[in-house]
Amino acid sequence: MTTHTAVEQLRGWFSGRLPEGWFAGAPEIVLDREEVTVVGRLPEPARAEGVSDAEHAAAVEGHVGRFRESTRDHRIAIAREAEHRFGHKVSWGVSCGGHEEMFTSLSVPVMTRLRQPERRVLDTLVDAGVARSRSDALAWCVRLVGKNTDAWLTELRAALEHVERARSAGPTA
Repeated sequence: MTTHTAVEQLRGWFSGRLPEGWFAGAPEIVLDREEVTVVGRLPEPARAEGVSDAEHAAAVEGHVGRFRESTRDHRIAIAREAEHRFGHKVSWGVSCGGHEEMFTSLSVPVMTRLRQPERRVLDTLVDAGVARSRSDALAWCVRLVGKNTDAWLTELRAALEHVERARSAGPTA
């Protein structure tokens, strides 16, 4: 099964499986080699007149926390069902009012070989308190690159999907 087809099947399955009213619209489904990430958009709590930004941000946090607690058992059951069906761990998150929070996330070790100059960069981030460990520093670097090259990475992923569709449409051996 191609990744494009797998994502379509995941989207369809989750759209049929998730309770109505959980999210405003369809959740974002992202699949990689190890994990399925489901991020739904919660409707933003109403903002009363005269409420400060800090108070509204706290209301959003409370709204997210309430959703997390009230749906925990049901999300776990759906995740187990999806993991059994699709063979990938499921991670959950929500976005609400410009705030995104992941409830669960798989942490996967990645094999890497770094030379001394790269290790020195990671050690500097650790020594400066930006990261707790080399692993955290590497994750910080990856997030920074992803943030600063988001448009290019999006274009690259779209091109890879096109290549994958062309491969799947081609002759079989």
